[in-house]
Amino acid sequence: MAAEPENGPPSSISHSAPLLLAGPTAVGKSEIAALLAERLGGEIISVDSMQVYRGMDIGTAKPSPGERARVPHHLIDVLDLPESFDAAQFLQLAHRAVSDIQARGRVPILCGGTGLYFKVFLDGLGQTPPVDAALRALLRATPLPELLRELAERDPAAYERIDRQNPRRVIRAIEVIRLTGQPFSSQRSNWQPSPLVPRSSSLQFGLARTPADLHRRIEARVDAMFRRGWVAETEALLKRGLAQNQTAMQALGYRHIVEHLRGERSLADTIALIKIRTRQFAKRQMTWFRRQLRLTWVHLEPQSSAEEIVKTIAAHWTFSLRDGIDR
Repeated sequence: MAAEPENGPPSSISHSAPLLLAGPTAVGKSEIAALLAERLGGEIISVDSMQVYRGMDIGTAKPSPGERARVPHHLIDVLDLPESFDAAQFLQLAHRAVSDIQARGRVPILCGGTGLYFKVFLDGLGQTPPVDAALRALLRATPLPELLRELAERDPAAYERIDRQNPRRVIRAIEVIRLTGQPFSSQRSNWQPSPLVPRSSSLQFGLARTPADLHRRIEARVDAMFRRGWVAETEALLKRGLAQNQTAMQALGYRHIVEHLRGERSLADTIALIKIRTRQFAKRQMTWFRRQLRLTWVHLEPQSSAEEIVKTIAAHWTFSLRDGIDR
């Protein structure tokens, strides 16, 4: 059970504003979010597209049972592997969790690294068409280089910005272009603000480190994940349908471990590759957050303690509420 807030919000505020905590993988979000929740009397809503899946524990750095007993967490372990999950489902579940947490007089703390989910939480969903099952099946059967050529020709702006190593995102972009006849990039910008969460009612923080510091943390984190049994976890997930879930297979590292288990790469080479891909992913996350969200950036040094960062964020949050942001 989370501790009562030491320096919580003014008692006159019945519904505390959500606090958003974003940042790249391995920056230290989870520890800071848990301490914030204890200090402010909060509960954590995971903003992670992969922690929703049961069994994907080590590779997604999912909070342990002990950590989840210490502070209530939401949107973790809500689906089995055969099930699909997208931004629309996240939006529905996140709004429900925020309402439930606020109704108990506690603080919703949205914490994670999936930038798109933060954006839909703040701004609602873009006006793009729903999935077309037949077209999606056709695109999945098309080689990625061919899809990328089409995207470059039909929407150069989307081609420059998209993660070209992520087939799921490339497929969705082509799908939208074919269904609407319009560039995917222009439709992505057509967001409709959510009436449930006015942008001014949320305080948004981003955590950042120097590239060298973050790279050291990523290396240590990946090594620790393999020591904890990431390969065995992936083997077990394959028996439960991991390879058949196109979304889950895009989770950082799992696809590369599957390739190792199929004999395509040694374990040492797999570990090295995952470290490289994780560094690249963290860089893309930072670029996305800076372009798409209006965050108050908190820069962490190697010697920074989580407690110091929490005090800074908590003081900012409390002052802002008292200054009328959530009234």
